[in-house]
Amino acid sequence: MHAVKNPDVARKLESYPKEIRRGLLNLRELVFNVAADNPDIGGLEETLKWGEPSYLAEHGSTVRIGSNKSRPDCYAMYFNCNTKLVDTYREIYSDVFKFEGNRAIIFHEKDALPTEALEHCILLSLKYHKIKHLPLLGA
Repeated sequence: MHAVKNPDVARKLESYPKEIRRGLLNLRELVFNVAADNPDIGGLEETLKWGEPSYLAEHGSTVRIGSNKSRPDCYAMYFNCNTKLVDTYREIYSDVFKFEGNRAIIFHEKDALPTEALEHCILLSLKYHKIKHLPLLGA
């Protein structure tokens, strides 16, 4: 597990209920693993944006994780709603994920994560500015 170096992010993660925190930490680990496995992503910055843990890559679009305000038993991975990311994910993975509008993939605290599909979505986001011109983001 990658240590949380940013104290603001650490405090925020600790503030979530246990089950939600566990899910968010799993999402966080996937983001770091995808970045580490794909050297063309470059460095990954962990910070707070909109008060939630967020992950930025030089040529990517922000990936943000947090609780789902309307459903306390769920958490989410959020994406910039002004991109084609969630529309692309919905096109490819409509049978795998639950979506919220054009900005999020929603997870129930008891559900297992579909790791392979989720890693693909994270990769597309972290490379977004290099691939945004491609049909279905090159997927």
